[in-house]
Amino acid sequence: MSVLTFDRHRAEITGQAGRLLSHVEGVPLTAPVPSCPGWTVAHLLRHVTGALTWAGTVVASRSAGPVPHDIVDDVEPRPADDRSTLTTGLARAAERVSGALAEAGPGTAVWSPGPLATTGFWARRMAHETAVHRADAALAAGVRYTLDDAVALDALDEWTAFAALPEAYGPRPGAPDLLGPGRTLRFEAVGTAADPLGEWLIDLTGAAPVRRRAAERAAVTVRGTPGDLLLAVYRRPVPEGVVEILGDADLFDLWRTRAGFWLEE
Repeated sequence: MSVLTFDRHRAEITGQAGRLLSHVEGVPLTAPVPSCPGWTVAHLLRHVTGALTWAGTVVASRSAGPVPHDIVDDVEPRPADDRSTLTTGLARAAERVSGALAEAGPGTAVWSPGPLATTGFWARRMAHETAVHRADAALAAGVRYTLDDAVALDALDEWTAFAALPEAYGPRPGAPDLLGPGRTLRFEAVGTAADPLGEWLIDLTGAAPVRRRAAERAAVTVRGTPGDLLLAVYRRPVPEGVVEILGDADLFDLWRTRAGFWLEE
C-alpha cells in the first residue's frame, strides 16, 4: 500500500521535475552523469522526458495493453537538441502526465508493466522515477541532493514490493539464482519518526520471494536514512559510511542487480 496519496504523487512528479531542471541549470549538456555510465546531461534529460511521455500516453489513452516504450530507451542526443528544447520538453512532459492522471483520477484501470494496472501505479512510479533521476542530475551538477523522508519511504516501499515479484528471480542467462537457504535481506530506514513502513524483510529462502514488514534477523541488514537507503537500493552512490551494510554484502549487491530486472523488459 502506498505511503503517499495519489495527489501527492502527482505533485511530486512536477515538483521533482522542476528541481531536477534547477540542478542542471548552467551545467553543460555534455557533462557526464557519473551514476549513469555513458550518459551525459542531455541523455538524462531525454530519458526522463521519454519516461514521463510514455506514462502520459498510457494514462491519457486509457490503454488496456502494452504501449511501446521506445521513447524511454531512445536517449541519444540529436543535433537539434539544445538546452531550451530539452528542458522545456521535460517540464511539459511532467505537466502532461500529471494532468492526464488528474483527468483519469485514482484507481482507473490502465495497462502497466507492474503488479498494479491502474493510474495509481503510474502516479507512484513516475514520482519516484523522477525523484531518483533528480539524484543523477544533482550528482552531475555537483550539488547536494536531499529527498523528503515521506517520499523516500514511499519509494522504498514500492521497490521492495517489486523485489518480491516472482518474475524478478526467474531463469536468466548468466544470472545467478538468488533463491536459497539463509538468503534474507533486511532494510531499515533510520533517523526519522517511527513509521511502521520503515522496515522491510525480503525472504528468498522458499520457492518464491516473500516481502514482509518486520524487524527480523537477516543474512544482511542495510540501514540508513530514508533518502540514503533509497539511493543505495537504486545503486546510486552515497557518501562513505552513511549506509551500514551488516552481514552478507555480496548478497545485497546481487539482489540490487536482480531486483530491477522487471523494469528492464
